Amino acid sequence: MHAANLQIEGLCLALASINRLLVAKGIVTQEELDNAFEKAEATARGDNRFAGNMSSANRDAVCFPIRVLQIANDTGAETPWSFSELAKLVAGTKEPYGDRR
Repeated sequence: MHAANLQIEGLCLALASINRLLVAKGIVTQEELDNAFEKAEATARGDNRFAGNMSSANRDAVCFPIRVLQIANDTGAETPWSFSELAKLVAGTKEPYGDRR
C-alpha cells in the first residue's frame, strides 16, 4: 500500500476521534457534523473537475474521506471503528456507477 494512503487512513481516524470529542463536550451536535459533511460532499461534487471530466471512481476517491468521517459520526462515539471497517461501511453506501451524474 502506498504511504500516502496510510497517512490518509491515520488522518481520517484522528479526525473521527476529534469529532467524537467535540460532540461529547457539547461543542457541536452529531446533526451539525452530519450537515457539515453533506455540505462538504456537495461542494466536492459541485467542483468543475466533476463536470464530466472526472470518472465516477475518481469522484468516489475525492468523497471517500468525507464519507468515512460521516459514517464514523453517524455510528456514535461508543463504536470506535477501525479504518477497514469504516471503509467497508462506505462501500456499502455507494450507488452503482451507471446511475450517477
